[in-house]
Amino acid sequence: MTTVRPSRFLINREYARLWCGQAVSMVGDYVFSTTLVLWVATVLAKDQPWGPAAVSGILLSVSAAVLGVGPVAGVFVDRWNALRTMLGTEVIRGGTVMLLALLSLLPTDALPVWLWLGLIYVVVFVLHANAQFFAPARMSIIRDIVTGQADRARAAGIAQATAGTAAIVGPPLAAPLLITAGLPWALLVNAASYAVSYVIIRSTGPGLNVGHEEAGPRPGVRAEFVAGLRFFRGSQFLVALLTIVVIGQMGTGALNTLNVFFLTDNLGAPSESYGYLGTAIGVGAILGALAAGSVVARIGAWATTWVGLVAGGVLLFAYSRQTTLTGGMILLFLSIVPITALNTAISPLMLAAAPREYTGRVMAVFQPVTQLASMLAAVASGWLASSALRDFAATVGGMRLGPIDVILAVAAGLIVLAGLYARAMLPRSEVQPATDPRRG
Repeated sequence: MTTVRPSRFLINREYARLWCGQAVSMVGDYVFSTTLVLWVATVLAKDQPWGPAAVSGILLSVSAAVLGVGPVAGVFVDRWNALRTMLGTEVIRGGTVMLLALLSLLPTDALPVWLWLGLIYVVVFVLHANAQFFAPARMSIIRDIVTGQADRARAAGIAQATAGTAAIVGPPLAAPLLITAGLPWALLVNAASYAVSYVIIRSTGPGLNVGHEEAGPRPGVRAEFVAGLRFFRGSQFLVALLTIVVIGQMGTGALNTLNVFFLTDNLGAPSESYGYLGTAIGVGAILGALAAGSVVARIGAWATTWVGLVAGGVLLFAYSRQTTLTGGMILLFLSIVPITALNTAISPLMLAAAPREYTGRVMAVFQPVTQLASMLAAVASGWLASSALRDFAATVGGMRLGPIDVILAVAAGLIVLAGLYARAMLPRSEVQPATDPRRG
């Protein structure tokens, strides 16, 4: 009798349920974040000159949570049971959103605007602070229930494709929900998504009841945090991998910041067409993520990483030279496919390089550093486009160059550089976990 694999696409039953909970939660998160931005912009800060600053405060709250909580969260994730950590964060996040939903039943003028904004920023911070525990705990579980580079790449690809799909599905739901049902109901959708995620993850049973819990006394939090940094610094592979990701983030960060200006200035399209570029990015990301597992199985994570970076950089450079919306959409789509595939390939490489007891702290280095790199890229590219290169114009080899396309071309060059660095520095064979420095 032939045994049928529970789910060929979703790898196994445990991962399938883990994915299902993540998918529900992600859609709720996108509905929530879009709802808050719309409510702040159209209600609290309507027709106010400080409106953009109020909205940017939401993004700053996210960054503060990632940079402030992320590094320390890894220590606790490595100490705690991964399943209970995930379930606990879902309870906290769902309860926090529920409290905000209850407060939103009050008339808007019942509280001063500054207090409403403060509450929103605190809620956003709490949600994303908890996400710093949820994500590495989930990664710790995945390393136990999914084995091998190809399946781990497939799992990472499915996660990225899910995030891309949620980004496409969630925001369009937020606006009509806010307008027709009101803010409380829009918030309740996200609270309910956490509850559903909790039930699904918990229902998985013993198959997910994994995690690192050492018996006996343990060093203090500070000592374990320092040990994690020393472990990371002592791994040439992890340092090289982080360097590659940071260089790549500097390139993609510039694209995220300047794409809307490239649309109007270089492609000659109205700002209303910006959604088409977003669709090209979303579809390319989904396709690249879903194809990553098969690509890694064929050519390995090493080749997928460096080839994807070089190909993505070259295609992004071609995108920077486009002058029509159609050509821009096609090249942007093509450039995102290999970049997403390489992002998926990095996940199994990182898991293979770190022993189980350091999984949380390894991720706790990657997440804040890449977030910081993205922020710096956004600031630098915005400053160059609006100040240092604002009036730049030149012709080289018959090509007309302006500030936006030059910055995007440099960003493409950084991505290619990251690919060449990956080819030189990453090992071709599957990485073995580094030795715990405490054990010699």
